[in-house]
Amino acid sequence: MFGAISRHYDTLNHVLSLNLDASWRRRAAAEACPEAGLRVLDLCGGTGDLSIALARTPHPPSLVLCCDFSRPMLERARDKFGRRGLGATCFPVEGDALALPFADGSFDAVTVGFGVRNLVDMAAGLREMSRVLVPGGRLVVLEFSRPEGPVLSRLYGFYLKRIVPLLGDGASGTSGPYLYLARTISDFPTPDLFAGVVRESGFRGVGWRAMSGGIVCLHTAFK
Repeated sequence: MFGAISRHYDTLNHVLSLNLDASWRRRAAAEACPEAGLRVLDLCGGTGDLSIALARTPHPPSLVLCCDFSRPMLERARDKFGRRGLGATCFPVEGDALALPFADGSFDAVTVGFGVRNLVDMAAGLREMSRVLVPGGRLVVLEFSRPEGPVLSRLYGFYLKRIVPLLGDGASGTSGPYLYLARTISDFPTPDLFAGVVRESGFRGVGWRAMSGGIVCLHTAFK
């Protein structure tokens, strides 16, 4: 599915988020890199936008691995890294989030941008993230949420159910992917429930911060 929409993925992300997605990623990247020289795994990294934001933080990491199961998405990520002169820092890696091809304690931080909700087994994926983190390593998850205010909540619900599938599937020329993505957003746990899943997966210091009226949440935790 993601391979089929890879050509239009970045453009539609910007359009459907009203171009707010760039600022969301910058905030997630800054949260993940409080100091320079860290080794970061950008899981479900797709076409590499969060990896690029990580590499451009005020405290740039020494290594960013953009890991995803979709080869077409990673090919686009590789091209972007090269065009932006980030080929010595950012590297695409094909891998399964539920069985990561990395040794225990390989990374100082793990980021996931809008990908946790697509995991077949969310708890298993979080346990894998914990496994590859060093003790004290940080987890940063950027994910869609649902606004709390009744008016914004209704408008957002209509946008997800009607506008996102109409624009996304129409522009990509593929029937179904954006209806699926909209459904995964609606079905994703509320921030407090997701925080519980993170804790049960072995993390501590779990917290979250709502952004853009609660449309997106930035979740953080430590191993």
